[in-house]
Parts: sequence; C-alpha cells; structure tokens
Amino acid sequence: MLARLTGILESISGNSALIVPAGLAGLAVEVLLPAFVATKLTTQVGQSVTLHTFLYLEGQGQGTSFEPRLIAFVHPTERAFFELFTTVKGIGNRKALRAMAESPAAIASAIARKDAKALTQLPEIGKRMAETVIAELTGKVDSFLAGDVEIRGGRGASFATPSRTVSPPVADAIAALCGLGETRADAEQKVERALERAARTPTSADEIIALVFGLGSGR
Repeated sequence: MLARLTGILESISGNSALIVPAGLAGLAVEVLLPAFVATKLTTQVGQSVTLHTFLYLEGQGQGTSFEPRLIAFVHPTERAFFELFTTVKGIGNRKALRAMAESPAAIASAIARKDAKALTQLPEIGKRMAETVIAELTGKVDSFLAGDVEIRGGRGASFATPSRTVSPPVADAIAALCGLGETRADAEQKVERALERAARTPTSADEIIALVFGLGSGR
C-alpha cells in the first residue's frame, strides 16, 4: 500500500493535485484531495510537501475494469477520519472525498453534537444521510475532536462557530469526564452548565468536577 508521498507540489486544480516525487523529476503523480486539504495546500504550490495517502481501486465500465486512485491528506489523523467516515452505509470513497469540505475536527464536532443540520451543509450529505452518519459514528469520533476546533467553512452558522479557548482546569475536567465514559460533547456541556452555576470561578479541575456532580457550592 502506498501510504506516504513526498515531493514538489506542482499544481492544484479543483480536487486534484500533481506531485513530482523527490528525485523523480520526470514523473508526476496525480492525487485526489478533499476540499479542506486543497485549501490548506493552496499556499504551498511549488514547495516540497509530504502527504499521507489512501490508495483504492475505482471501478470503470460497470466494474469490468479498475483504475487506482490516490487520495492525499496532510496528517495521518485526516486519513484515519476518512477511513472511519467511509464505514457509514452509503458513503463510499468518492462520496467521502466530496463530502469532506470541512476538517475532520469540524465534522467530528457536528457528529458529537448530533447536529444533523450542520452535516447537511456538507456536499453529498442530505438530511437522511446526516442522521445515518450521526447514528453510526456517535461515540467513535472523540479522538478527532480538537481542544480548540477551528471551523472556517462559512456555509452556515453551524460551521462558522468561532474557536473557543478553555483554561487548563476546564480542559482537565473535560478530559476527566471523558475518562469516566462521557462523550466529549456531553462533558463540555456539563462543565459549561456547572461553571454557570458556580458562585465563584473554580481554580482546579477537582472543583469543577465537584460542581458537575452537585458537590460544590453554587449561586
């Protein structure tokens, strides 16, 4: 399996790019890019890049022949999310490629929030498919949630939420709740509600956890 490719990013056109592998100036490899990856790479045309790739065979002529396709990502975690995304019934490699117009962190955040409306803003994802994605991937995307998720799609309010920075005690409290079996989305909501009830600003994760379970002082 071709898992990684390093070379000069010669050009980007739509959802594909040409890479000239290091030491092979006479060869250009075409890779397919999700929209969010193409956006990342736009400023790196003419530079050396290392991409993490996913190779699959695409059927041609009603499956009588197959052509190799190479999908490229900037980070291995992006490839891992793509592979998870394609486990959803009705989402194949091509549909996932077109649908991933937002970063994995942004899509995972929408799934964790069970925000079907946000998911329908993605290409290829209708209301029924959004509900299927949520049903099949809830509880499986926590590892793709960034601490400060940047969502810059701009196609609607749900995908234009500004990034949020949390203090170390809050981050530790959220992590502790996740360790107890809560999803990240639920942990964040419980911590937020606890902080709203607090008579004073907690200075440690232990205080926040106590508030979450009703053991601390409220207003």
